[in-house]
Amino acid sequence: MKTASSAAAAPTTRRRVLVPLLLVVVAATVLVSDQLVKNWVVANLPEGESVPVIGEFLQWHFVRNPGAAFSIASGQTWIFTILSAVVVGVIVWQIRRLRSIPWALFLGLLLGGVLGNLTDRLTREPGFPEGHVVDFIFTPWMMPAIYNIADIGIVSGMILFVLITIFGLKIEGGREKRGADADAPEADDADASAADDERADGGTP
Repeated sequence: MKTASSAAAAPTTRRRVLVPLLLVVVAATVLVSDQLVKNWVVANLPEGESVPVIGEFLQWHFVRNPGAAFSIASGQTWIFTILSAVVVGVIVWQIRRLRSIPWALFLGLLLGGVLGNLTDRLTREPGFPEGHVVDFIFTPWMMPAIYNIADIGIVSGMILFVLITIFGLKIEGGREKRGADADAPEADDADASAADDERADGGTP
């Protein structure tokens, strides 16, 4: 016979598996699509020339970027290679705490984008670890910079992070308490504490 605590533990266990899986799926989607399209760009587009797609609204303009996203700090590729590797390590470390879907989307977009550009720095010309990032999307009406799918993933993730911060969403799930609510105990925390106590006792209370 299932107890109330064991019934509540089942959804929690599923969330511990499914939410990190969502992060992996989002990151893999961004990474794979980024690299496939970049390979197509290198094979088919003339470097340094604009190719209209939707007039001046959207153009392909293939360039090799030795800097960070949107051509920032060109010539410092090795620094961004190290920073990207650190970001990847931090995200992987945070997976153990991950229970929030918005956080999974944010970290997945960020991880996929960072891995996309990091892959270029590790595998493309002029060579490891200073390979140039392939940029090709040009929207002059929005910004003068040329960017790629990985950059879109990073920027989208950071926009989502701003919303997460505004709404006080926690990586472990739930929302941060603000103002008068900060003194009230959370039901989720109480349930988690009870579950921990039960495991420590080796059985149900």
